[in-house]
Formats: sequence, structure tokens, C-alpha cells
Amino acid sequence: MANRTDPLAKSIRGTNPQNLVEKIVRSKIYQNTYWKEQCFGLTAETLVDKAMELDHLGGTHGGNRKPTPFLCLVMKMLQIQPDKEIVVEFIKNPEYKYVRALGAFYLRLTGTDIDVYRYLEPLYNDYRKLRFKSPDGRFTLTHVDEVIDELLTKDYSCDIAMPRIKKRMTLEAIGTLEPRRSALEDDFEEEEEKDEDDQLAAGLDSGGHDKDYYRGRSPTRERDRDRKRDSHRYRDRDYDRDQDYDRDRDYDRDRGRGRDRDRDRDRDRDRERDRHRLREDKEYGRERDRERDRDRRDRERGRRRSHSRSRSRSKDRKDRDGDERRKRHARTSASPKRRGDGPDDEPKKKKEKKEKKDDGTDHPDPEIAEANRLRASLGLKPLKM
Repeated sequence: MANRTDPLAKSIRGTNPQNLVEKIVRSKIYQNTYWKEQCFGLTAETLVDKAMELDHLGGTHGGNRKPTPFLCLVMKMLQIQPDKEIVVEFIKNPEYKYVRALGAFYLRLTGTDIDVYRYLEPLYNDYRKLRFKSPDGRFTLTHVDEVIDELLTKDYSCDIAMPRIKKRMTLEAIGTLEPRRSALEDDFEEEEEKDEDDQLAAGLDSGGHDKDYYRGRSPTRERDRDRKRDSHRYRDRDYDRDQDYDRDRDYDRDRGRGRDRDRDRDRDRDRERDRHRLREDKEYGRERDRERDRDRRDRERGRRRSHSRSRSRSKDRKDRDGDERRKRHARTSASPKRRGDGPDDEPKKKKEKKEKKDDGTDHPDPEIAEANRLRASLGLKPLKM
């Protein structure tokens, strides 16, 4: 709410008045302590008291680009948009020079081309000293006429871009602005009139020369002609100076464009270098991840191989131990019945011997024994011979 423009304020140059200040500088002003404490709730009447307390000019300064109170008050004037009569009274104030500088700066931002030239050019005759705070935080000495010349000829002032205005000779050519009249022109005319009066008095003192003088041209007509010639000479001089200002301004603008072009080229080169470095870093990171995955797979494969090898080795060992255990168990736990030591094996052996005798396969004659085997396989009774 405190940073919002007055709803009754009119748009300037097709935009919000506060947008005449760059967004970065505007955010610095909104975060400043002077703006929060001293500029809160100011009106067009109470703004005069704060303007009278100013003791220096400047834009932003220091490492964090802290705005000056002068810049905060300019921002407040853009926010509340005081009437034109109040701004003109600021400019015409002869006592407080910083109030005059504040009004001139605001009129340069918001005023028309004709108003800018009409109200700011008379301030060229103000040679009072001003303190200016440079971007490094140091104070330097300047003058009111220098500040006005900077507002009319430069593109930037106090870290704020000045709106473009038409050239003076263009306004003079279309008839909307009268030719500039220097404040020293009246002094020159007075001195010339004194010189002519002295020459006239010297001519009256001389007798013969008096008639020749009056026989010649009229002094009044000669004075008017000289005055017109001097006024044209002064006008030409002002025109040449305006041309020099325009030429310097165009040169500064071209130089600023060249710097911006070089800065953009360097920025593009740095951006391309950063993009290439980022691409290399991504490729290196991708290759490193690929190598890491490959190493992990190799470790897993080696681990599985060693695990299977250990499992097969342990299985072989278990099989071998089981065979040995079974052999040992068979060797130690053999029963006496299998050995033939018990009394139960004797009837079986006798029965087997009796069966063998009954089959006739143990006959002493091999042919009969063979025949008995064949008959036993066919389920027939053996031959008895």
C-alpha cells in the first residue's frame, strides 16, 4: 500500500509515473530506511519540509547501491504527483537550492519539452555550490548550472534514465519556442550604450568633427543596427553552442551504444562459454555415472561368482563329509546278523543249502546241473538221477 501510486495520478508518457525509475533502483528505494520512515504518508504540503532538510544530491552509492534521500523524495513526488504550480514554486525558490534542484529534476522527468526549456534554462544563471554524493560514497562539489546542464544534455542523471526531449533548434524551427536570450545580453547592451555615449560626448567637444559627425549617419539608427548585429551574433553563438551540445550528446549516445554492444557481445560469449562448460560437465558426469555403474556390475558379478564358487565348494565339502560319515557309520554300526555270527543265520544257510540240493543245480554232472537250472527257470521239478 505504501508503494502504490496515487489513484488520481495521471499516466506520464503512457506509463505509471513510478516506472520512470528502473526496477532495480525502485526496489532499492522501497527497501531503504529513509523511504520507510521519512517518506511514509507524505503529501504535497509536507514534502516541502523534507525537501528543505536535504543537504546533498546523488543517486545510489556504496556496495549495496543505497539510494540517497534526494532520490527517495523524487520517487515520492512521482508517487503522489503534485500539481504543476507546486513544482514551479520549487524551481523558483531562491533560498533553498536543493529544493530548486529537486523541482528541476522532477520537471525534467515529467514535464513537456517546452516546459523543460522554459523553466530550466533560466537556472543556468544560478552558480551556487551543491554537494553531490558519487557512487563510491564520496562527496564532490558541483554547481546548480552544472546540474541543469546535465539534465538538459545527458541521458542519465542520478542513476535514472532521462526521457528523450526534442532539440531546441527543432522547437524554434516549428515556432513553439522563442530563441533563447542570454542574461548577459542586457549587460553587453548597457556597456555598448555607455561606449557610444562617450564617443558622442567626445564628438561634441571637437568643433569641426561635430559637423561631419552629424552630417553622417544617425547615432540612434547606428545603435539599433549594432544592437541587431550583436543580437544575431549572440543568437548564432547560442545556436553553435546548442549544436555542440547536440553533437556531444549524440557522441555520448553513440559511445554508450557501442559500450552496450560490446557488453552484449561479452555477455553472449560468456553465456556460450558457460553453456559449453555445462555441457562438458554433464557429459563428464554421465560418463562418470556410466563407469560407476560398470564397476558396480563388475563387483556384483564377481561377488556372485565367488558366492557360487564358495557354495559349490561348500557343497562338495558337505558331500565328501557325508560320504565319509556314512562310511564311518556303516563301518562302526554293522550288526552281527549281517556278519553271520548269530544263531539265526545258521538255519537260513542250512535252508539255502537244502534248497540248492533240492534244485539239483549242484549235481556233479554238469549236463544234469544245466538241465536242472533250465527246469528251475521254467518252474519244473529237477531231474533225479
